[in-house]
Amino acid sequence: MNTKRIVITGGPGTGKSSIINELIQRGFTCLEEISRDIILDAQKQGVDQLFLTNPLLFSERLLEGRKQQYTDALNETANPVFFDRGVPDIVAYMDFKGEDYPQHFTDACKDCVYDYVFILKPWQDIYTSDNERYEDFGQAMQIHEHLLNTYQKYDYKLLDVPFDTVENRTNYILKTLTIL
Repeated sequence: MNTKRIVITGGPGTGKSSIINELIQRGFTCLEEISRDIILDAQKQGVDQLFLTNPLLFSERLLEGRKQQYTDALNETANPVFFDRGVPDIVAYMDFKGEDYPQHFTDACKDCVYDYVFILKPWQDIYTSDNERYEDFGQAMQIHEHLLNTYQKYDYKLLDVPFDTVENRTNYILKTLTIL
């Protein structure tokens, strides 16, 4: 079976996780965002914001986890498999921070190819920050631009998800997939 790998991406606070949770409730296979786990593990070790204090170490851990998710999806019998962010998100965030990264980050973007990428624009009405999300709305807008640029650099056609309720946004994604 040729499992379709579908990324749902966007800047912080755009509703990605809410859509992923809705897809899970509807019985779809979803690989959830792992950055919060990395952040919480670092906080347990006394590092408040690992991405801010050591962006490369944070991103290396994230890359390892996302590559594993990609490999796991190749062995999935469910179709499709949704990802809460993809490997190119890591490069986009590093570019946002103005950080250098090793060649294997770029190689991973080329090796881990997704079938479809849905992108959610920053939406001020739903944006909130919390202990793991340090960015303000202006930074979320900048991150969005980096995500657009990075995914386009790797030849993805980005599918915009309109502002709406979680249920309607999820329906939009599923309907779009039936016509692609």
